[in-house]
Amino acid sequence: MGIWENIKVALNSIMGNKLRTFITSLIISIGIMALVGMLTAIDGIQSSISDNFSNMGANSFNIKNRGSNMHIGGRNRRNKVYRSIPYSEARTFKKQYAFPATVSISVNASFASTLRYGSEKTNPNNMVMGGDEHYLQAAGYDLSSGRNFSQTEIIYGNRVVLLGSEVKSRLFKNKPAEGKIISIGGVKFKVVGTLAGKGSSMGFGGDRIAIIPLHTARQVFAKPNMSFVLTIVVPDVSQMEAAIGEATGVFRSIRKLNFKEEDNFEIMKSDNLANMLIENTSIVAQTAIIIAMITLLGAAIALMNIMLVSVTERTREIGVRKSLGATIQNIRTQFLVESIVICQIGGIGGVILGILMGNSVSALVGGTFIIPWAWINLSLFICFAVGLVSGLYPAIKASKLDPIEALRFE
Repeated sequence: MGIWENIKVALNSIMGNKLRTFITSLIISIGIMALVGMLTAIDGIQSSISDNFSNMGANSFNIKNRGSNMHIGGRNRRNKVYRSIPYSEARTFKKQYAFPATVSISVNASFASTLRYGSEKTNPNNMVMGGDEHYLQAAGYDLSSGRNFSQTEIIYGNRVVLLGSEVKSRLFKNKPAEGKIISIGGVKFKVVGTLAGKGSSMGFGGDRIAIIPLHTARQVFAKPNMSFVLTIVVPDVSQMEAAIGEATGVFRSIRKLNFKEEDNFEIMKSDNLANMLIENTSIVAQTAIIIAMITLLGAAIALMNIMLVSVTERTREIGVRKSLGATIQNIRTQFLVESIVICQIGGIGGVILGILMGNSVSALVGGTFIIPWAWINLSLFICFAVGLVSGLYPAIKASKLDPIEALRFE
């Protein structure tokens, strides 16, 4: 009996036991759905993280008074928080830093502000940043319309603002925003430009932002221990390490640290932050794999039990086939094929559900749509292995039945 005839016999047996096949395939589908779904979502999120952080520029780094505080998973790692970086230190660094690079000073004036224009207002989830003349370049923003701040506006701290694309759409819909007066926390600002859409990653909205001149932020949003951020953009990625080395030396001197003392500030590259987030999502991927494997182990045990029951129920059928000339190899192959086919049915269903679930989760947090061919192939191979292992013992048991005793079985 050829392989295709064995597959045909296996499919006929499967069709004759629809409920049992459905339940077994469903168990396998759940395991594969968990595996493919979680890994698809994580791959989509990681792709989005890489794309979004690459927009910030691989040729830039920040000097801050703390780390990112972005952790996913169960690692007991806490970023140090150093003393604030006052404006005087940031300004001194900008003057003293002699490396051929662009230095920008910025400050987070408000994490959660409401912006208003007439009867329209935003949700209280918009970031207000204070930036200098180089901030747009340092943060990776492009102008969609209007202009950047003039030198006069930056020096004298005029109340002008650049709006992120999401804020502009919420307040002005499709109408021009330039020249209009909006309020941020009760303070009036004139819109001079709007930013091109930047998108979001992992739920962090890069378009829910309003940028005001640095001195304006210091005046309007003044608070104790205001900490400023220095962003350095080098002309070539190959100069990054040299730029970081000189920046470290200059800022240690400004902070009056002797050679024995550790740095009391954080230097962070945008790709480091992306890599940290990707590393942490890998922990979730490992957890998903463990959960899926446990589910598939349960499915394998259930499938083996079902195949053993099937051998018992079909003892007379096996006896008839052997009396008609079926060999031990024929019987063994039939039951192995049947087990593998059931697993593949469950695997295909699980892959389809996993892709839908994974991309849905990825889309919710700003990820991209992907078809994970590697995980699909791995899942189908796992299903083949599960079917082979689960069906091996029942197949051997069926093939060793004595045909005379099998025909007498009631």
